Amino acid sequence: MNLTLNRSRSLKSSLLLIAPFFLWGTAMVAMKGVLSQTTPFFMAGIRLVPAGILVLLVSWLLKRPQPQGIKAWLWISLFALLDGAMFQGFLAAGLTETGAGLGSVIIDSQPLIVALLSCWLFSEIIGFWGWIGLGFGIFGISLIGLPKQWFDDLLYSQTISITFNALDLLNSGELLMLLASLSMAVGTVCIRYVSRHADPVVATGWHMILGGIPLFFMSGIWESNQWANINLQGWLSLGYSTVFGSAIAYGIFFYLASKGNLTSLSSLTFLTPVFALSFGNLFLNEVLTSWQWIGVSLTLISIYLINQREIIGKQLHYLRVKFLVLSKEH
Repeated sequence: MNLTLNRSRSLKSSLLLIAPFFLWGTAMVAMKGVLSQTTPFFMAGIRLVPAGILVLLVSWLLKRPQPQGIKAWLWISLFALLDGAMFQGFLAAGLTETGAGLGSVIIDSQPLIVALLSCWLFSEIIGFWGWIGLGFGIFGISLIGLPKQWFDDLLYSQTISITFNALDLLNSGELLMLLASLSMAVGTVCIRYVSRHADPVVATGWHMILGGIPLFFMSGIWESNQWANINLQGWLSLGYSTVFGSAIAYGIFFYLASKGNLTSLSSLTFLTPVFALSFGNLFLNEVLTSWQWIGVSLTLISIYLINQREIIGKQLHYLRVKFLVLSKEH
């Protein structure tokens, strides 16, 4: 009986850990699918503000405490700027120039940044295999985000022709996704400080609302016809991204982030591009280049190494000890 209960709890815990990454991956596909009918900043705002209201409503029903004091609101405001306005703004703008699957892979390089920041700020140990994983990740993200011509020149020519327009680089979807990844990584680390002064679930709701307001403001200034061309399927896609891809996914993720090991939890985002690439190929017919597929593979390997670094180290230590014992016996 106890074994059955333990298995049931373990299954529920695993599903809870996986849920945000499944929802984020599928939400990326939904957002990409509706972008032809709306504008990026409006879509980003829609994804945040209604989701924030929903999270606050649920937290009110659960009687979770509201933020108290200037420090709580300052940390929530910083959190809103980083993970709300900047992350969602860069993400939505980047989706106009890149695919949902590829964009998800680039964004989910953020565990590499989180690992470094957590090591520096919270003394979380990266270890040998973690550093190896970081190296794989940097190389993988380079293959995904840098121009294909650079790697073709490196492989097939004796010289590398690095010619690009700075404005084109700034407007590239890959760079915007990398900026989104950086924003989310810093926001993920920020939640540790936020949770010292406010309930993490309530803070998540407020950061969505506060982060979404400037996105609507920018949409009002620079965009037009934000909702005129959205059909029923488009509104359903926006609704899915808002309720499931934001309210539920972020509520679960930042609650877990406030309690557990940031490096290990954040590294589970390797699941997000798997879901995004799968559903992007299924619904949007997205195809990656051979270099990008290699980059995707290296990135997933790197995040696996970071997430499993302690287990790998212990297993290798056990095998080394066992080998030494057997050697002495013979």
